[in-house]
Amino acid sequence: MIDRVEKAGDTVTVSFGPDPHVSTFSLRWLSAQRPGPQGDGRTEQDKRLWKANDLVGALPVKRWSAYCDEGAERARVLAWVVSLGFAILQEVPKQDGTVLEVVKSFGYVRETNYGELFEVRVELSPSNLAFTGLAIAPHTDNPYRDPVPTLQLLHCLSNAADGGASGLVDGFGAAATLRKEDPAAFETLTTTLVPFAWQDARARLSAERPLIEIDPLGRIRAVRFNNRSMQALRLAREDLVSFYDAYRAFAEVISRPGHELTFRLEPGDCLIFDNTRVLHSRTAFDSCVTGSRHLQGCYADMDGLMSTLAVLTNTP
Repeated sequence: MIDRVEKAGDTVTVSFGPDPHVSTFSLRWLSAQRPGPQGDGRTEQDKRLWKANDLVGALPVKRWSAYCDEGAERARVLAWVVSLGFAILQEVPKQDGTVLEVVKSFGYVRETNYGELFEVRVELSPSNLAFTGLAIAPHTDNPYRDPVPTLQLLHCLSNAADGGASGLVDGFGAAATLRKEDPAAFETLTTTLVPFAWQDARARLSAERPLIEIDPLGRIRAVRFNNRSMQALRLAREDLVSFYDAYRAFAEVISRPGHELTFRLEPGDCLIFDNTRVLHSRTAFDSCVTGSRHLQGCYADMDGLMSTLAVLTNTP
């Protein structure tokens, strides 16, 4: 039972009865406790959904030196990753392993069976499509892991090849479009468990998850889209037909002109993106004819980035 409330500056002091207990609350904290849907920064509620044209002339780009030297600039870059799903750091030193230092500036490296980092370049005996010069359609990485790495980084060390342009698609935006245009397809993709798997001589990985993950309030929280690691679905015929109809509808939205943002990573550029939201792609290139293309990549997790952002911005 509240006996008395007193406001002083940016705090409120409350006296409770019948026991003489007194508590002091900041107005900022009280405001954050207002009734209504809460957000943890991971669902569509806290994102800025986009198409390629929305970012023309407004790419989230920052020089590495400014990012390192100024807390406000670092916070700006990390906030871009949270809200837009990606950011690009320019003039990052073109040295082996520097991508790991980028991760350590905001969080922790997520080591996998690929190691702390992986090389993205043409190999004679590739174990992954990324290690060829072939085009790669928009996809998310590692849907066969539990949990999926929520962040991916790609640091360009050299890029003399013709082609090899990078592409990004806002998976949350595509899912929101599907929900608006075809609610039945959206529901199918949020309720059908899809088996994903990958293996080589040293690892066998598998997970079952929906292509579109929603939270209990129906808000989009994650997207998994990778036809190269999808396995056969064991469903009744009618359910299988419904799933593939919905899958094709989602793929059509993703591939629409104007949804994919295309740009070229130059030496020194480091792309940071949300792997549970943003689909990434690459156009084909021939390094044997035009020159080499070498990126180093690694995985990290969004919780470390959001923790650092909260500290930098003094967010409760």
